[in-house]
Amino acid sequence: MSRIPEAVMRRLPRYYRHLDSLEKKDIIRVSSKQLGESLRMTASQIRHDLNFFGGFGQQGYGYNVTELKQKLVHILGIDIIRNVIIVGAGNIGNALARYGSFENEGFKLLAIFDNDEKLIGTKIRNILIHDSEELVQYIKDNKIDIVVLTIPGKFAQQIAYISQQAGAGAIWNFAPVDVTLEGIEVENIHLTDSLMTLSFRLACEEKGGC
Repeated sequence: MSRIPEAVMRRLPRYYRHLDSLEKKDIIRVSSKQLGESLRMTASQIRHDLNFFGGFGQQGYGYNVTELKQKLVHILGIDIIRNVIIVGAGNIGNALARYGSFENEGFKLLAIFDNDEKLIGTKIRNILIHDSEELVQYIKDNKIDIVVLTIPGKFAQQIAYISQQAGAGAIWNFAPVDVTLEGIEVENIHLTDSLMTLSFRLACEEKGGC
């Protein structure tokens, strides 16, 4: 298989979510044209993306919704239980810990870490908050696939590096700085970027177009 372009990888979850919604409506099959209309994409773009993984469609029939969804489940790796921990029990960490839908997609939150003595020993949705001093040993003792960082930016790079050295598989970073590491997958999430993009679009409309 050739290297998958980043843009294609970014679109796969959109396909999965849409197919999931179609399946819940008991829709059996869908064409690339119908997918494109729903997702505001061209049919050829969808076929091109899926062809990186084998195509899956049948000419004159389209795609079987359930079969294609299950193919994407495998491609996205969400047919495997992924062990997750959160570092930082503040507002974002708390919100993510309470978002139970992650578990429906195979992401199992095992523990939360923080250095606030008032929080250590308490629980969020039955998930225990540990002392941050226990982080390294916990990662070593448990197969941690993803470490979620919801901490101040000045600590993010250090904690990411420590987590990598302890054996974590990937970093999902919500700190307001980019984390860079070699030999480990890192996803930097900037919540304000989406707001700025939305603001840009609003400004364009207000100006009559950009």
